[in-house]
Amino acid sequence: MKNLFSIFIFLISFNLSAQFITIDECHKKAKENYPLIRQYDLIERSKEYTLSNITKGYFPQFQINAKATYQSDVTSIPISVPNMDIPKISKDQYNASIEVSQILWDGGSIGAQKKIVAVGTEVDKQQLQVNLYAVEMKINQLFFGILLLDSQLEQNRIFQEELNINCSTVENYIENGIAGASDLDAVKVELLNAKQNRIQLQSTRQAYMDMLSYMIGEKFNAHTQLIKPDISKWLLPNGINRPELQWFELQNKMFTLHKDLLKTGYMPKFNFFLQGGIGRPALNMFSRNFDTYYVGGIRLSWNFGALYTRKNDLQKIDIQQHIVDSKRETFLYDLQLEITHQNHDITRLKEQMQYDDEIIALRKNIKQTAETKLANGTITVADWMHEVNRENIARQTKILHEIELMISIYSLKHATNE
Repeated sequence: MKNLFSIFIFLISFNLSAQFITIDECHKKAKENYPLIRQYDLIERSKEYTLSNITKGYFPQFQINAKATYQSDVTSIPISVPNMDIPKISKDQYNASIEVSQILWDGGSIGAQKKIVAVGTEVDKQQLQVNLYAVEMKINQLFFGILLLDSQLEQNRIFQEELNINCSTVENYIENGIAGASDLDAVKVELLNAKQNRIQLQSTRQAYMDMLSYMIGEKFNAHTQLIKPDISKWLLPNGINRPELQWFELQNKMFTLHKDLLKTGYMPKFNFFLQGGIGRPALNMFSRNFDTYYVGGIRLSWNFGALYTRKNDLQKIDIQQHIVDSKRETFLYDLQLEITHQNHDITRLKEQMQYDDEIIALRKNIKQTAETKLANGTITVADWMHEVNRENIARQTKILHEIELMISIYSLKHATNE
């Protein structure tokens, strides 16, 4: 009872200290930890400031003007009237004014600019999504690399246990005169090779774990275990939902908005204005005194200069749009090649895996037959060890096929984002 209680306590403490993590959790944490994620808030804040500045174009605009001039000549009345002094305009003139103007209609310019800023922000955010999506593939490589190493380490442990048993078996054969000391040395060499291989596997696994830990921003303990994804219910994707496609669409939308903005460049603009000031002369040109004045009204401005460059500007936008369309077609072309390759790999691996267990069973039978022949003295220890190694290779091949299938499936999922 005391031993059972100790085992129970050990299992509880192990479960409490054990850390289990899935590949989906790694994807999520890696994106949250990636430095680029901090740009989301910066992009949004930049958008708010820019939109605020553009919207202020609707606010009343204030302008202060002042001037002092001297002119060589002024307008005069070329007649003289007896007993009447006709005032003359002063050659030195002074004026200071403040003007308030309010846009009534700007041809849609401010509205078009706001749309461009909003969609431009979405383009930048989608670009971040594209960059973050590439992180998933790095996580896949590390995650499945660790799973493969875990399986190889477990197989290495089993193989070493078998070699230790084989050492005892050969020692018995030596005592019975069936084998020699060199045969025992051969088995020990294989055991040492297995131990060396284990050191290599453990070192590589630790390096992969350190990189995965750094990418997801989470420390692993000695009991951290990666959970193999369940691929038994996996279905072939029926479409492509990559973030790059949305990125291309948003860029094309930007081009359309830039064309709309070009149209506002040659549209008339109306605004209300009110100007007040002091001058000599003011509104009465013949007054030699400083007088205050005000002027109010509606102003029309219509600049046709944008029409000169409109055709070239539209062609430049069309060229940029064709470049984006070309990039999109190239992306889909390369992606379809990758999808085709992954589909063939998945089909090949599933077909190969149908025979893995049968091959292992046959190799085990062959090894056991070799053990019998060795006991009867009809083959050498080297021949027997050859069959032992071939069974180990068969088991390693099965492990490799299982992990390769997971990698191919998740590579296909990454390619389609489905």
